[in-house]
Amino acid sequence: MENNHREPEVITHFEKIVAADLDPGRRTYEDCLFKRCDFQRAKLDGLSFRNCVFEACDLSLATLRETSIREVRFLRCKLLGMQFSECRKLLLEMAFEHCVIRLSAFTGLPLKNTLFESCDLQEADFTTADLSGASFGHCDLSRATFFRTNLERTDFRSAFGYSFAPESNRMFKARFSMPEALGLLDSYGIEIE
Repeated sequence: MENNHREPEVITHFEKIVAADLDPGRRTYEDCLFKRCDFQRAKLDGLSFRNCVFEACDLSLATLRETSIREVRFLRCKLLGMQFSECRKLLLEMAFEHCVIRLSAFTGLPLKNTLFESCDLQEADFTTADLSGASFGHCDLSRATFFRTNLERTDFRSAFGYSFAPESNRMFKARFSMPEALGLLDSYGIEIE
């Protein structure tokens, strides 16, 4: 007789912990919720996060060398100075909603279809990243760097503060709205009245 009984999916919940509270022997976190955790300056190097949610956490200046981030959502998190570019690129998938991600680096990352919703991305670096199909809904992109970035089909319609040279990026079918799209002309030093 075949047993069709299936164990329910286990969700591990971590609330109000610091990095020192994590099990030093555990390298993989799957189906986990991290809520109001303080991981400032934590060494998350080499860890694997799959199908996890970080909600109202502070991960500012945490290190991510060879960290695997697959199907991870960041909700209302503080992510100042994060070097996401040090993460493992294989199967990288993440989304950001209502996060402060200032001074963070996404250089060279495959971020196709990534959602950035209502995020503060001031001075973020997206140099050589693949952001094709990504969405920057209601995001502040003041002084963010886009250079040799794939922005094909990227949605900037409700984003603001951006200023970058179109000829330095791939922009086929990227979506913009006025008056914010005038930021695409800043590098030319022209005045529009």
